[in-house]
Amino acid sequence: MTPAPVRAAIGLGGNLGPVADTLRDAVSAIGDLPGTRVAGVSRLYRSPAWGPVAQPDYLNAACLVDTRRPPVALLEDLLAIERRFGRDREAPGSQRWGPRTLDLDLLVYGARRVQTPGLSVPHPRLHERAFVLLPLAELDPGLEIPGRGRVDALLAGLDVHGVEALP
Repeated sequence: MTPAPVRAAIGLGGNLGPVADTLRDAVSAIGDLPGTRVAGVSRLYRSPAWGPVAQPDYLNAACLVDTRRPPVALLEDLLAIERRFGRDREAPGSQRWGPRTLDLDLLVYGARRVQTPGLSVPHPRLHERAFVLLPLAELDPGLEIPGRGRVDALLAGLDVHGVEALP
């Protein structure tokens, strides 16, 4: 028996190369995953970079998908898409908060909480990040983040200064 689809939220970002094109192409690749349909995509948002090294601003977006993929398999698919677009998380010199061509994060997987090595859903810092919540709020302000609350309520408590929606 085929499992029912689950609504999942994916965060997209990058700050190296033709980022807008990469994010658009990554959404297309996500939609090509088995048992997965893209249900919505936010516009792009520019946010200041932060982390251990000077780097360009980020472009961020979010997409909602209806998927039959289990969460760990979906994460593996997302990491494979990152690699296809030039990101190697294991490469010498790669940094956790350093520059990247593409970053795909599984933010929410239905109402489920998932804790496995390498995967925490909902994303553990999702509720603290305006550059993630603003695109999600554009798609579904009432989206429930398990254990944290609704996207719109979480966003109301954050400073969104510096995160700019692009036309």
